[in-house]
Amino acid sequence: MSENKKLSEKFLNVLKHEGVVTVMSWGVEPHIVNTWNSFIVVTDDERLLIPAYGFRKTERNVNVNNKIKLALGSREVVGYKDYQGTGFVVTGTARYIRSGDEFDYMKEKFPFLTRVFEVTVEQAKQML
Repeated sequence: MSENKKLSEKFLNVLKHEGVVTVMSWGVEPHIVNTWNSFIVVTDDERLLIPAYGFRKTERNVNVNNKIKLALGSREVVGYKDYQGTGFVVTGTARYIRSGDEFDYMKEKFPFLTRVFEVTVEQAKQML
């Protein structure tokens, strides 16, 4: 893996299998919201784009403090020591996209979205 890359092949493989993604934000108040692995789109520069329909409390938090954490995983991907299943904790910053090429691309892919939740990854640490 290139030293400039933050997302490993194992991380990208996890996204190919369904699983729950938990997003934690804090700013106005601590809040957790969930989405699915299959909803995450990884950009060429390793940002994560997630369709947002709800995510209203998360948005209020991000407007005050844009730091977030995500937890995701899959039992289908082998983790450490050949154990079945692995997971990651992602730390990064977030913002909402309401227009532009990436918004249009995501809207076509996920017609239900009202905004795109964008995560700039600082670290994606394998936990299992």
